[in-house]
Amino acid sequence: MTDKIVVLVTCSSVEEGRKIARALVERRLAACVNVVTGIESVYRWKGAVEEASECLLLAKTTRGRFDPLQSAVRELHSYELPEVVALPIVDGVEAYLSWIETSVA
Repeated sequence: MTDKIVVLVTCSSVEEGRKIARALVERRLAACVNVVTGIESVYRWKGAVEEASECLLLAKTTRGRFDPLQSAVRELHSYELPEVVALPIVDGVEAYLSWIETSVA
């Protein structure tokens, strides 16, 4: 197990996703953020089942940067309740994991 994580964030549009991705990298809250387009989401919101076209952000960072990262997402995001979910990176290429560390330091 490492202290590195991947944070998932869904966004209402590619433009919003790119804006948030760039801010996270510029603020050194994430080493890299992939913007994945063409996501279709089905979810329950305020008692109703909803569907939406979204994009998905995959932000690579450390556990120590999670709190400021999620605060930045909430600041920049258009959703009332944005998805910000962290998944552990159990293992990986040591040089890549080190790059994440130095990129967010």
